[in-house]
Amino acid sequence: MTNKESGWQIVKDLVTRFNEQLPAYKKTDYNETQTRRDFIDPFFKALGWDIDNTLGAAESYREVIHEDKVKVGKATKAPDYSFRIGGGQRLFFVEAKKPSILIKDDIQPAYQVRRYGWSAKLKISVITDFEEFAIYDCTKKPNLTDKSSVARVRYFTFNEYINEWDFLWNTFSKEAVLKGSFDKFIVGNASKKGTTSVDKEFLISLDKWRTLLAETISKENKQLDEDELNFVVQQTLDRLIFLRICEDRSIEPYGNLQNVVKAGNYFHNLLQEFLQADDKYNSGLFNFKKDKLSKQIDINNKTLKTIINQLYYPECPYEFSVISVEILGSAYEQFLGKTITINSKGKALIELKPEVRKAGGVYYTPQYIVDYIVLNTIGILCQNKTPNEVADIKIVDPACGSGSFLLGAYQYLINWHKDYYVQYPNKKNPLTPEGNLTTNEKKKILLNNIYGVDIDTNAVEVTKLSLLLKCLEGETQASIAHQLTMFKQRVLPTLDDNIKTGNSLIDTDYNDNQLNFGEERKVKPFNWQKSFPSVFNRNVEIDSTLLFKTQFKKIVNLDNETQNLISSIVSELNEVYDKKQNGGFDVVIGNPPYVDSEEMTKSNITLRNYALNKFACAKGNWDMYCIYTEKGVSLLNSKGKLGFIVPNKFLSAPYGVYLKKYLSSFQITKIEDYSSVSVFVSDRKINVYPIILLIDKNKYVKSGVYTKYKEIDKEIIKLYEKEFHINENDIEWTTKFSLGINIIDKIFKSSIAINQQFQIENSATVSEAYLIKDFLEDSGSSDNLKLINTGTIDRYSNLWGISKTQYIKNSYKMPSINKKKLFDLIPNRVQFILQNKIVLAGMVKKLEATIINESYYSAKSTTIIVTKDGSSYKLEYLLGILNSILFSYVFIEINKHNAMSGGFLNVSKKQLDDFVFKPIDFSNKVETKSYYQIISHVEQLLQLNKDLQLTLLETKKDQLKQKIEYNEDKINGLVYQLYNLTPEEIKMIQN
Repeated sequence: MTNKESGWQIVKDLVTRFNEQLPAYKKTDYNETQTRRDFIDPFFKALGWDIDNTLGAAESYREVIHEDKVKVGKATKAPDYSFRIGGGQRLFFVEAKKPSILIKDDIQPAYQVRRYGWSAKLKISVITDFEEFAIYDCTKKPNLTDKSSVARVRYFTFNEYINEWDFLWNTFSKEAVLKGSFDKFIVGNASKKGTTSVDKEFLISLDKWRTLLAETISKENKQLDEDELNFVVQQTLDRLIFLRICEDRSIEPYGNLQNVVKAGNYFHNLLQEFLQADDKYNSGLFNFKKDKLSKQIDINNKTLKTIINQLYYPECPYEFSVISVEILGSAYEQFLGKTITINSKGKALIELKPEVRKAGGVYYTPQYIVDYIVLNTIGILCQNKTPNEVADIKIVDPACGSGSFLLGAYQYLINWHKDYYVQYPNKKNPLTPEGNLTTNEKKKILLNNIYGVDIDTNAVEVTKLSLLLKCLEGETQASIAHQLTMFKQRVLPTLDDNIKTGNSLIDTDYNDNQLNFGEERKVKPFNWQKSFPSVFNRNVEIDSTLLFKTQFKKIVNLDNETQNLISSIVSELNEVYDKKQNGGFDVVIGNPPYVDSEEMTKSNITLRNYALNKFACAKGNWDMYCIYTEKGVSLLNSKGKLGFIVPNKFLSAPYGVYLKKYLSSFQITKIEDYSSVSVFVSDRKINVYPIILLIDKNKYVKSGVYTKYKEIDKEIIKLYEKEFHINENDIEWTTKFSLGINIIDKIFKSSIAINQQFQIENSATVSEAYLIKDFLEDSGSSDNLKLINTGTIDRYSNLWGISKTQYIKNSYKMPSINKKKLFDLIPNRVQFILQNKIVLAGMVKKLEATIINESYYSAKSTTIIVTKDGSSYKLEYLLGILNSILFSYVFIEINKHNAMSGGFLNVSKKQLDDFVFKPIDFSNKVETKSYYQIISHVEQLLQLNKDLQLTLLETKKDQLKQKIEYNEDKINGLVYQLYNLTPEEIKMIQN
């Protein structure tokens, strides 16, 4: 390894040789590549850097990255050298030139290297052709018109290298960097006056582009409400930035977006680019099956051209190939503190969100805090594990914002896997020749491990964007083409099942008696268990195994000793793998919102009132971070870890006693005090004194006989087979069979026939018309009859106009042979179906019905139910019963012997005449209450499904679907209650 003295001698010889043949080197035909090989590479070798990777480090751990240049016009696509330490941390760039370039006076090279360094958020970078050596302060924003001397810290020529050797060695040698001398030079020489960081500048650009888009789209698309306007602006910006970053990373051809604004309708051209991107990336960002709005708007040519031009050199100061995703996230976090509103005159305005205004700004967590929390939670869980075991670690940020904590977690896992495969190489290692993880492996990590929730729809989209850009790091056009052609795979995963919109603190039980749909959409209730079933149902196998084990002694006559043996094993299983605690996340991390309850009475009274009844920590003048901490712990499984950065106020304030009491049940592994440090990044003064709170939910670790529930299952099954000679499948089948008989018997014994209170009619009277194509058409005049059939009926929903729809002609064009037959039937039939009616689909796998009160003609594939005169029951009650899980189960069980191919069942008057429903004893207050609750939930479901059909915004659809699911669950629960079903019976039906 080179030391200071030997390095000095090498540089001295280089200087002598360069001086002797200076005229030859100054000729234009002596090119940059020759300069690098002959002088610049040996110069930095003399400073101790492993320029050629002679130590054989994995590509991703090289000290010096040589990046090939790709010329596009005047723009150079990558710096020539990137000097790194610590497994990838960039220190400085070096841009190489040939000696014929005048570095001291030429504006272009200075702007180029400053643009790289500033975009990467480095403090300094260097330009050299060996003849000259210039060091630039990269904290100042570069401008194309800056003189070459602007932000230049030091400059000298090759003749000064020998006299300046102490400075060069003590600043730029690898030895000096490891000792911290490089950092001291930066602190002492980087000018602070007039500096502006790339994230702050990018935020200004984002705001400018958002304002321009918002004003244009609002003016030209008056039909959009505020939510829809925010969505299309955010989606358009995110898509543009994603594709522009792909260009600078050489994943997309450079200048693709510029081609969009050359001719024709620019927005139409742009949509075509977006559609092609969907075919390639599959990221959800370009999913127009979900995004119904973007294709329906207009954006004028001038606006698009302005924004796209500002994304390119020379108007653009950003070099996207070196801007890290974390830097973009920092800008986006501040960006998300604002929203687009439409004033009374219909003009779009950009305003701070009320909660941000009151909080004094957005609290963006710096990277070193993120890294510390990730290391002390995820890092601990990853110790001594294999990649297969790490794949089971589920990580969530319940208030993810722009995704800084999830990015930190994802980057840690990428590095961990890289380190593991370098340490334990094998033939199946998912590493590229450059030492990076394959995209397929990064996709698996992202989908297996990373989850997030935020109430802000735009924040969720930004988090997805950031994670997808991280997943794409290291990709090229060639590698993507290889995936598309060889594996027929699109490049990126869809994150809709991992990153979701919702209120982390308010569950869907908020919907009880909540009829104000507008308020509910604003609150965005969120059910964690239903939103992330793969996380909370991870031990469903052991639960079902325990079910038949507890039923076992009902089937076989066991002696007391054997019964006690089984009981003790089951007891141990329950103790080690408590089913309530095993489901949940392994890690909860983040920086939760800070808003005290007094402020919530003005800005978020709904959350405050809800929390008072639901959270142990919501007492006194409590703060939102208290209930986030309580919620975070509740989301953990029995061995999970939480890492939050929160204010230290709860340690001394009176309200903090409730949080401390709650946390006393768990193991607080560390409280790291940052109260004396200016942690949070913001344009405003933030009077918050934070601590890092690390919690281990498992306060004791019990060593069981077995370590894995699957191994326990195996041992139990062996025990059954050895002791009782009974096969596991026989036990499970016997249990299910006996339970099923009991359920059906119980239903029929306590029910009455539907036809006692309701009239059931087949729709077979239209069979002649339905079978003759001439009677049907896809569109019609007002005097034609709308035809409903199985395809247009769904649960609580009439899909006419959404599914394939048809009319029956009511005109002279019908063939005379059928005209009389059809019209003899129509008048009475139409009068009948004008009443409120339940219509059931005819070919189903489970019962599907809705109430229709409009003038539709029913095809023979449907069955109609109306209320008889004098009936005590409303149609809504029967509809709730028929659409319940229980009644689908019963209907299937008693009709499955007639099932057709594919498991489809026929639903007609014949089957329904023999079917039953639950009568109500109206003198019984409990049953009467259940009756009216079912009706209320059915009415909500009918309205919610109408709203769902009219809604274009996908996030609103998700909220409506969540509320629909909630109301259906409530009906199912009420029906189970009416029939007094046991937990075992309910579980079997639901499975």
